[in-house]
Amino acid sequence: MKNYETKEIFVFDLDGTLAKSKNNIDKETATLLEKILTKKKIAVISGGTFSQIKKAVVSKLNLNQKKISNLSILPTSGSSFFQYENKKWKKIYSQKLSKEEMEKIIGNLRKSLSEAGYKKPRTTYGEIIENRKTQITFSGLGQKAPLEAKLAWDPQRTLRKKVVKLFEKLSPDFETRIGGSTSIDINKKGLDKSFGIEQIKRGFDLGNSQILFVGDALFPGGNDYAVKKTKVETLSVKDPEETKKYLREIIDSI
Repeated sequence: MKNYETKEIFVFDLDGTLAKSKNNIDKETATLLEKILTKKKIAVISGGTFSQIKKAVVSKLNLNQKKISNLSILPTSGSSFFQYENKKWKKIYSQKLSKEEMEKIIGNLRKSLSEAGYKKPRTTYGEIIENRKTQITFSGLGQKAPLEAKLAWDPQRTLRKKVVKLFEKLSPDFETRIGGSTSIDINKKGLDKSFGIEQIKRGFDLGNSQILFVGDALFPGGNDYAVKKTKVETLSVKDPEETKKYLREIIDSI
C-alpha cells in the first residue's frame, strides 16, 4: 500500500473514476470522500460544468464547514476553479471563450463531424453540441444519454478520433480532447487538466510530491493524459469500484 500521508490534496477525475459516466457518486463513495475531507483536501476536475459536478458530487456529500472548505471544483477540464468561502462557492477564475472563438469552434466542429461521417441519431438525449462558455462539448447521443447507450456508441473512439483529427487541421489554435464515452471537449489552447493542476499548486502553494491525481484516462489520447505533463504523482483506475479500493487505502494511511 502506498503512503498517502505526505499528500496534501487528492485530485479526482469524475466520469469513470468517482462515478459512472454522467452519473452521481454512490453512497459508499460519498462516505469515503467525507472521511478524507476531515483531514485532507480534495479537488474534482472534470469536463463537466460546475452545476453538473455539484449535482454529481457535492449534493451527495454530508459536509460540515471544515469538510466543504477542503473541497475544490474545477469544471470544464480545469478552465474554471471554485472554492467554498463564507458559506458560498467562490469563483477563483474562469477562462471564458470569446463570442468569436465560440462561433469558430462550433462552425469547424460541425464541418468536422460531417466530413467524418457523423449522422445525428434518430433518438437523442439533450444537446449534441453544448456551449459551456469556457468549453464547447460534443456528445454523440446528447448530454443526457443513458449509460448503456453511451457505452455502445463509438466504443473504440474511432469516429471521435477522425473528428478530432479533422478539427485540429481546421483549428490548431484550440485544445481538443476525447472525453467520457461519447464526447469531445474543446477549450482555449493550453487549457486542459494540466492547467488545472498548476492552478491547484499555485493556489495552495504545493509541490508535485504533495498532490495525487486519480483518473481512468491517463493513457495517451485520454482526457486525463495531460496531467502527466505536471509531474505530480498519478494513479490510474479502470472504474469507480477500483477507485473505492484506493479511497479506503488513503483513509487507512492518513
